[in-house]
Parts: sequence; C-alpha cells; structure tokens
Amino acid sequence: MRVKGKRILVVDDEPPIQRILRRNLTVGGYEVLVAESGKQAVEMVKLHQPDLVLLDICLPGGMDGVDVCVQVRQFTQTPIIVLSAVAEEKQKIKALDYGADDYLTKPFSNDELQARVRACLRRASTKEATNEREPEVLTSEDGYLYMDVVRRQVRAGSQEVRLTPTEFELLRQLMLYAGKVLTHRTLLRAVWGPEYGEEADYLRVYVRQLRLKVESEPSRPKYIVTEPGIGYVFRSQGESQNP
Repeated sequence: MRVKGKRILVVDDEPPIQRILRRNLTVGGYEVLVAESGKQAVEMVKLHQPDLVLLDICLPGGMDGVDVCVQVRQFTQTPIIVLSAVAEEKQKIKALDYGADDYLTKPFSNDELQARVRACLRRASTKEATNEREPEVLTSEDGYLYMDVVRRQVRAGSQEVRLTPTEFELLRQLMLYAGKVLTHRTLLRAVWGPEYGEEADYLRVYVRQLRLKVESEPSRPKYIVTEPGIGYVFRSQGESQNP
C-alpha cells in the first residue's frame, strides 16, 4: 500500500548515491524503491509498477541503462530519467533514442532533481483535465501525421509511432499551434513546466529525438521546422526546409 504518494524506483549500484537519492526523495514525499542492477531493475518495474524510474547509465552485470530502457519500453511507458556523467554523453543520447524521457547530468542539486521529477510525473499523468476547447485528434493537412490525444496514439504515414510522454506532449504542442512559431521559452514552459525557459540546448535534444520518430527524412524535416534563434513551427502541409 502506498502511503507517501508516487512510487519511484532508483536504479544505481553505488550505496552512497542510493542513500542520498532515497533520503531526498523520501523527504519530498515519494515512496522509494532501489535496484542495484539492470536485471533487477526490469524485474522490479514489472513487479512494483513504479510511477517513475531514476536510472543510472553505468550498471554492473552486463546490462547498462540503455539495455534497461529497451526492455522496459517493451511493456510499459513508465517515465525514465537517466542519470549520466558528462563523459557518458553518447550513452545518454542513445538512452533517449531508446525511450528515456529526461536526463540529469552528474553532479546535480536536490532542487534540480525534485524539479525534474515533478515535471516528468506531471507530463506522464493521464489524469489531468483536458481543455474542452482543444481537439481530441490532431492531423497534418496532408494526413501524414495523426495524433489521437485521448488514446495517446500517434501515426506517421501508415506506421504507429511510440512516443515517450515528453515527446508526445512536445508534438501535441507543436501540432496544436500548427503554423505558429513557438519560441524556445514557450515550448519549454508548456512541456516541462514553469521552472524551465532558458534551456534551448536541452530542447534541441528532444526535437531531434522527435524528428527521428515522425519525420520521413529527419535531416530534412518537413513538419517540425526550426526558426533560427527563435524556436520551432509545425508545418501542417509538410514543407521541406533545412533543420
């Protein structure tokens, strides 16, 4: 029985890190579980169904954080925040490619951890009220991209696309305001929350992941188009432009 709100699974093999994360998250009102290996993490996600996973990239036992992302995404869309050192940049990007929702670069403060956890849980929640004036289905004018907001389904052409909660909300915002340029600040605050606004580089990482999933030619995007120095715009008719 949950008595302290949302349940978070911490996956890390270093006891000092485990203790710090457990203490800080418990103080924040979360129920905390701990796994020390990738194999144990996958088993605990299946057994305990956490609301969020904090996942270290480097794990012992032959299954790293990327492998955990791949296996977990086969049966659940539970949000995953990857914990990564700067030297693990390529692994961090690979983890995002395979389904991680967010990342934290070590070392990080407790305030940043709490903010990222709150934002990720907020994005993943399906219980938040939906604005009745917003459409339940969003499509590009040429029919290539289709989003069912209620069922949380996305198609690109004839293929169903599996998006993380973060990617889904980012695409929803872009399609909802098709043809309008959305600034970096506007997108960051709409998708990640009011704590964000200046992380343009951070946003670019997620736009890249989204393009890889929904654009037929991600290097020459037709739908999610960059407005240099400003932000992004969704071109509903699929107009080819430079990224």
